[in-house]
Amino acid sequence: MNSLSSAVVAALLLAGSAQAQSVRNHVERSQDRREIREDKRELRDDRRDLEQLKSILARFDRAWSSRNEREMRSVESSLRQALRSELRESKRELSDAQAEARRSQREVRVDKWEVRNDSLWGRRAVVVSGQHEVRDDRRDARDDRRDVRQEAAALRTRVAIARELDDLDGMRSGGTLHRKRDLIQELISLAELELRQGKQELREDHRERREDRRDGWR
Repeated sequence: MNSLSSAVVAALLLAGSAQAQSVRNHVERSQDRREIREDKRELRDDRRDLEQLKSILARFDRAWSSRNEREMRSVESSLRQALRSELRESKRELSDAQAEARRSQREVRVDKWEVRNDSLWGRRAVVVSGQHEVRDDRRDARDDRRDVRQEAAALRTRVAIARELDDLDGMRSGGTLHRKRDLIQELISLAELELRQGKQELREDHRERREDRRDGWR
């Protein structure tokens, strides 16, 4: 292949790489905006769930202290409904986290392939940029795997609590009521933990968006 043909091929490959990067940048921008919107929605949901559980605990304490059987049955019904809703939400969030982890792992594989391909053609500046993207995407993949572990742990905890509450349903002995109160407290602690994790996730997504802007993607 003569020098002119080599130059034409190189130019075409570079143009194709630039176009591919432009498409990828557009996708990344859309993903950033979507993830931040989802983070904010989940934070609102987490705050609502936490306040609901605190209200149930307060009602439980009043019903217990006043020995109001009718109110206690109402509290148990509210708790069952709230827990069913949280279980559905927890399953959905685990499924979303698993899908996000698979997507981020695919991005790592694509980045590594692009860096190897650019290395073969000697495009050093593109290789350096690509290696930076690989590092960022590996970090994102680690964060997404962490999210999967957290969501799976939360779901296991809620399932275990739901089963125990079912076993204690309608029972009114002193030890049983103490245990029910402990289980409601566990749900509150879990909701508080998820609220903190949600705030951390939102900070991470804002940080990633700022990094993308510094890289000239916006």
